[in-house]
Amino acid sequence: MTQASKTAIVTGAGSGVGKAAALALLGGGWQVVLAGRRPEPLREVIAEAGVGAAALAVPTDVADAASVAALFDTTVKHFGRVDLLFNNAGVNAPGVPLEDLALADWKNVVDINLTGMFLCIQAAFRTMKAQTPKGGRIINNGSISATTPRPNSIAYTATKHAVLGLTKTAALDGRKHDIAVGQIDIGNAATEMAARMAKGVIQANGEIAVEPLMDVNIVGQSVLYMANLPLEANVMFHTVMATKMPFAGRG
Repeated sequence: MTQASKTAIVTGAGSGVGKAAALALLGGGWQVVLAGRRPEPLREVIAEAGVGAAALAVPTDVADAASVAALFDTTVKHFGRVDLLFNNAGVNAPGVPLEDLALADWKNVVDINLTGMFLCIQAAFRTMKAQTPKGGRIINNGSISATTPRPNSIAYTATKHAVLGLTKTAALDGRKHDIAVGQIDIGNAATEMAARMAKGVIQANGEIAVEPLMDVNIVGQSVLYMANLPLEANVMFHTVMATKMPFAGRG
């Protein structure tokens, strides 16, 4: 199987980290299925890439099992197989004290960041087990919040801590199926979600401070590196972050 014939699914591909990863994979010779809730941003990314038949937009709600199943079915029908899932789709909740967080906001974050990621892992396993040659790779977007919280972030942090468990368990369960599972933990990539860092965000001591950002395309190149490894090797945890952001020693 040539590199050009390898197929990736990227969730949350319409903006931010997902867009950067999709562009990096397309630039590296991959066929890419871009998934997201809104079709227009997906089409805009494909137009920016200028790759034509190598990319396909599939509007998807990762929190809906039927939508996720349709994403994988469409990918297999169009490209024949799935070699990579970049499990990236995620949302945050309002940055309020945990006692003030609305239950609906909590459930929305859990539905997308945790249940949605599980549904995509499950669909990837089913697909990768059945194809010939079998196997593939899954990269989960964990975030630095998978290990260290920010103030007023209980929903996001709880789900990202849970992603750590998803990654470890799926990596274990995937061994017998030649499915390699790893995680990328990203700190302060310059995306719409992180733009507030440049204006100042609350720190553990209660102060407001501006934090440095890094080019989001660096994250795309990290995903491409992990994706291009042979299945005999796996980067289980990869942290890429703005060098001077407050992480080591945070709080």
